[in-house]
Amino acid sequence: MEAPSVSDETHTAENPATFREVFATREFRFLFASMSLSWIGDYIAKAAVTVLVYSETESVALSAAAFAISFLPWLVGGPLLSTVAERYPYHRVMITTDLIRMVLIGLVALPGLPVWAMLALLFCATLASPPNQAARSALMPTVLTGDRLIVGLSLNASTAQLVQVGGYVAGAAIASANPRAALVVNAVTFAASALAIRLGIQPRPAASAPERRQPLLRETADGFRLVWRTDVLRAIAILVCSVPLFAIVPEGLAAAWADQPGISDSERGLAQAMIMAASPAGYILGGLIIGRFVRPDRRRRLIRPFAVLAPVALVPTLFDPSPPVVAALAGLCGFAVAGLLPVANGLFVRALPHGYRARAFGVIATGMQLGQGAAVLITGLLADRFDIPTVVGIWSLAGAVVVSLLVLRWPSAERFDVAIAAVASAPAPDSAASSPAAGSAPSSSAPSPGAGPAVPPARVGQPAHGSDQADTDGTGQQPPSEVGRI
Repeated sequence: MEAPSVSDETHTAENPATFREVFATREFRFLFASMSLSWIGDYIAKAAVTVLVYSETESVALSAAAFAISFLPWLVGGPLLSTVAERYPYHRVMITTDLIRMVLIGLVALPGLPVWAMLALLFCATLASPPNQAARSALMPTVLTGDRLIVGLSLNASTAQLVQVGGYVAGAAIASANPRAALVVNAVTFAASALAIRLGIQPRPAASAPERRQPLLRETADGFRLVWRTDVLRAIAILVCSVPLFAIVPEGLAAAWADQPGISDSERGLAQAMIMAASPAGYILGGLIIGRFVRPDRRRRLIRPFAVLAPVALVPTLFDPSPPVVAALAGLCGFAVAGLLPVANGLFVRALPHGYRARAFGVIATGMQLGQGAAVLITGLLADRFDIPTVVGIWSLAGAVVVSLLVLRWPSAERFDVAIAAVASAPAPDSAASSPAAGSAPSSSAPSPGAGPAVPPARVGQPAHGSDQADTDGTGQQPPSEVGRI
């Protein structure tokens, strides 16, 4: 791998890494291409599957179920499936899960398949998503170091939002002519993603050595314990899972919001599109601007104000503004979320011992999926009894209070530095990180020896067991639900 032209220390003290420096890293280019291909295929397929199931059954409920299946793996076993990723080399996990999804999606595209078989195959295909995303996120700190990691995470998050919009549009266009063709495109993108990983990602040992493994459930529980008993990790996890609870609401209620009195039939579709696209658009803009043009030390200081700004931006909906104003407020909210998530994610894994990154990704991603789904469900139920602007405004006002209380307890910069330094300076394990004994997760901000060995900082180009101090994407993210993909 190519070495960066500017040192990580210079980035931290003076200026952010550049997009050019990030893309100069060969492995990141292939990883970025693989992720983009998978995302494009996924969103094309989601749009196509709903059309295909509806055309076969003329059932709105079954069509919606086909779309919602992609969230089920995170609900029924996201952390457990993410833990599996640490038992095998990350590159092998990504290739295998891409090929599994390629075959299963290809089967869904076969003509004459019963709807129940389509849904079963889709569910099996989505079970491969948690280990795939966890492996990608855990690999990111090895591929990019220092501030290049944060800029890389911002690029990933912004690309995910852009691909979401483009994928849905392309999927709907292809599906209107031939939905099975869209599924074939999805299968091809998985094959191309696997090929990109095979060609561009160097093999590394598994994070968890076979002789040191424990039962899968215990290892998964160890990941939860490490996150929730370590103060800096717990603070990040709570904030990252809380803020999107409020940012997702306009997107989730956009269809009903556009169907309000005073909005004509001809304006309804445009109003819905504006509201739904505003938050992703703000996220794209915020991720690129904050990630590229704001100094690293200032980004960390902006985490707290951005966290409060996200729900506060939506409080003016109490006054029932017009759809363009709602879209502008949602865009500001998305901008704020993009300003804090990649930076918070970067801090998160920098404070994690090697061998816990995939598990930690599962913890955060599952929390975000459950939280955002619950937020849309609760506000939707409330909107059946009260008008939507009032529901969203009060929900956001409550969010501003909750998030303000969270940021008051945000750990100091010194606490983060201590936790990161402890991980960076810990001796390297003899083969791979092990799981701690039950209940041995640390209660301080820095992982203790009882939490399992950490790995020293790896330099770009080193095929080390671990990486230097860095983070998951994610939460990404996948994504979260889409606004908060980590």
